[in-house]
Amino acid sequence: MGQFGEQRRRLAADMERRGDWPAESPWIRSAIDALPRHLFAPDRLWRWDGHTYVPVDRDADAERWAAEVYAGPDEATVTQVTDGRASSSLSCQAVVVDMLDSLILEPGQRVLELGAGTGWNAALLASRTGSGRVTSVELDPELAMRARKRLDAAHAGVAVEVADGNAGWPQSAPYDRVISTYAVGQVPWSWVTQTRPGGRIVTPWGRLGHVALTVAKDGRSATGWVQGLAQFMPARGTDPGRDFRQVRGSGPAQDERPVTRELWSLRDDPHLRFALRVALSDVHIMTAADGLSAWLHDGTSSWATLSALGGGRTVAHQGGPRRLADELERAWDGWLAEGKPELYDFGMTVEPDRQYVWCRDAAAGPQWPAQEPGHIPLAG
Repeated sequence: MGQFGEQRRRLAADMERRGDWPAESPWIRSAIDALPRHLFAPDRLWRWDGHTYVPVDRDADAERWAAEVYAGPDEATVTQVTDGRASSSLSCQAVVVDMLDSLILEPGQRVLELGAGTGWNAALLASRTGSGRVTSVELDPELAMRARKRLDAAHAGVAVEVADGNAGWPQSAPYDRVISTYAVGQVPWSWVTQTRPGGRIVTPWGRLGHVALTVAKDGRSATGWVQGLAQFMPARGTDPGRDFRQVRGSGPAQDERPVTRELWSLRDDPHLRFALRVALSDVHIMTAADGLSAWLHDGTSSWATLSALGGGRTVAHQGGPRRLADELERAWDGWLAEGKPELYDFGMTVEPDRQYVWCRDAAAGPQWPAQEPGHIPLAG
């Protein structure tokens, strides 16, 4: 397998063992074999040490660098840090594969990619479509320049444009496929208008999952199902808002009450987490690694903590104008009342003047407005 062959084989085998290679899209594995991750990774990567991001330089420690690139199916490789936050990454391989499979891409189709990043995803797209069929838009001029160089070196035939991805790239529209590599809370209508009727849009939604939308025959809507669960970075420049400590402050709780349900489900059940993201779009939920505590806030003025005290007792403390622990339990009860729908039971519809998430049936099922997301990490 050439350079870093052992690491590449291990990652491919891990994906094989988990069933991550899609049988209906065998071209994806072939493309990744021909265009491995490390060809698109910069010489300086970043690793979270529990407190901050520290650099990992290829020249100083090639093995450590390769370990970051090929960390595992669900591990992204941080390629840029801005103001102490990860601002660009080489996405985890399992999610890249899942999103490409969701795109249902065919040779000769014209593709718009929003967020060039390192250029790896665009190269994989072009390996399927053929040269000259993929346009990638990147807001960061420096990232765009580096992606263009890597793509040219791979003879990918991808056009890299510097622009705001939310506006798409109308100069080359219409497209057969549109794919975003960053999360949106609301799908820009420009993506729909620049996709031909019957075309497909795949995008991360809410930093927690990704959806695949098909544009209607009249071009006036796009609808489709949630495809998978993963965390994604938001669009560059998105305000991260206040964190829990800032919202919580140092004052006393205004409300205290017992909690009867087991909190580990918040950590371990992806279907519950997704349903809560849908119902409580502005609420950030963090869970402890042991699943015994959780922290909630709305990014502005309301907060709650849920803490296990031992002996089977859990207590909620709340503050601010909202009672977030109460809202959490009501949303949780709503999910139970619907029969614990899986994340794959949810879908999204985008129209010119509104967009909404629905469960099981776009017309008859329960609906929620698609809004800018809160953030539900897998563990804190």
